[in-house]
Amino acid sequence: MAFAASRMSVTRCALPLNKPLGRTAENCGFYNPLNQKMLAREKCIKRKKMPLIVEAVQVPEIGVPSSSSSPGSLNGWKLDSWKSKNALQLPQYPNAEKLDSVENLLKTFPPLVFAGKTRKLEKRLGEAALGKAFLLQGGDCAESFKEFNANNIRDTLRVLLQMGVVLMFGGQMPVIKVGRMAGQFAKPRSDDFEILDGVKLPSYRGDNINGDTFNLKSRQPDPQRMVRAYCQAAATLNLIRAFATGGYAAMQRVIQWNLDFTSNSEQGDKYMELAHRVDEALGFMSACGLTVDHPVMNSTEFWTSHECLLLPYEQAMTREDSTSGLWYDCSAHMLWVGERTRQLDGAHLEFLRGVANPLGLKASDKMDPAELVRVCEILNPTNKPGRMTIIVRMGAEKLRLKLPHLIRAVRQAGLIVTWVSDPMHGNTIKAPSGLKTRPFDSIRDELKAFFDVHEEEGSHPGGVHLEMTGQNVTECIGGSRVVTLEDLKSRYHTHCDPRLNASQSLELAFIIAERLRRGRMTKLTQES
Repeated sequence: MAFAASRMSVTRCALPLNKPLGRTAENCGFYNPLNQKMLAREKCIKRKKMPLIVEAVQVPEIGVPSSSSSPGSLNGWKLDSWKSKNALQLPQYPNAEKLDSVENLLKTFPPLVFAGKTRKLEKRLGEAALGKAFLLQGGDCAESFKEFNANNIRDTLRVLLQMGVVLMFGGQMPVIKVGRMAGQFAKPRSDDFEILDGVKLPSYRGDNINGDTFNLKSRQPDPQRMVRAYCQAAATLNLIRAFATGGYAAMQRVIQWNLDFTSNSEQGDKYMELAHRVDEALGFMSACGLTVDHPVMNSTEFWTSHECLLLPYEQAMTREDSTSGLWYDCSAHMLWVGERTRQLDGAHLEFLRGVANPLGLKASDKMDPAELVRVCEILNPTNKPGRMTIIVRMGAEKLRLKLPHLIRAVRQAGLIVTWVSDPMHGNTIKAPSGLKTRPFDSIRDELKAFFDVHEEEGSHPGGVHLEMTGQNVTECIGGSRVVTLEDLKSRYHTHCDPRLNASQSLELAFIIAERLRRGRMTKLTQES
């Protein structure tokens, strides 16, 4: 299928002065199905004189390939070309020889994921961009060596399976399950150093870089930690694959997925009611002679993702696919670039533009619409569906103001992206105790705003990105099983950002499912 830009008119739109592909809304040569609904609204927009105001930004020149190029054959891109760019958020390793030795060792290790399944994820995300699927992406803020055990992995996977059933039942569409797992170790920091009681030490950057204990030995970046991170990721993936394909994820087990500590809660009761309805449907199918032994019923597809931050590790894990000739970062199926490392002339965009994995881009209220268009064109010059996922993190009020301009700029440029809400990062506050937390009500409000804006703009809400865990933690306040500020200290286990517990995650899933159901019913009404 060919894709292209809408001919949606705007009152005023100043896009980047040096558009890399020479593309305009009128002549980009693609057909974009996302814009068909918008064509019907053009007269209405003209009549109401609703302007699209996109401020121009001066952006540096970057070697962006022609639209016929594909990742891995880009102009000037090499596996290590990122080293010629400004690289932020990277640790300063004291021993360069030790770093080289670890990188060379990692290059000999087997890939953690494979190109074929990564391409399959890209195809699924392309369906989400068209409103035909929904992305559920969740897991730890940052994985740790200390909390690594089979029970934690199982419980987080189990909550994601439960949430997937809830969303699939409400939306009546496939749910793409992607974990922030098996590689989500590194974290960007606002300061390179931390001062405690007058002592200044390097900031903790994640277990694959240094330790969180506040002493010089622990905080010294150690390349050998990358090897341990690889081994933990491999073990995590091994267990996930066993659960996903070995019968644990079978739809017939939907009732057994309920976690013990959620079984007597309001969300647990709602889930069990839904699970019994699913079980009855399976029984009806069986009575009709429709077997439940089909792979789609007794297994599930599950992918992994993490922030592309520690570039020496990512480069060492990148392999050339023998079937396509493309380069894939085989540390995860999907990678995303964060708010602090998305500079147009930076090392992280330079690395990512050459790998063929589906990519995410975190977008806060600081994101300029023209800059967003430019980043998408750098990372996805062929405008391939499923390649780019925009993960919006702003807070509810700012999102209602900023997101419409981003959607309109992307549409005007003819770009195909999957829009996803991250309602976590824009809602972090500090409790009186000094602990970071996130109010459940604020998370819910941002999700509501995300769906509202897409409904108003005629675009598709393509997914949700959450920091959550299967553990019974008390890190985010609120929810139907209320966690208060006083409760935070009782089971506050994160060593980075606060996560939703299983009950709060399920509650959020039911809220999203209701919006998906409402959108589905509205669509049916319009089509009838």
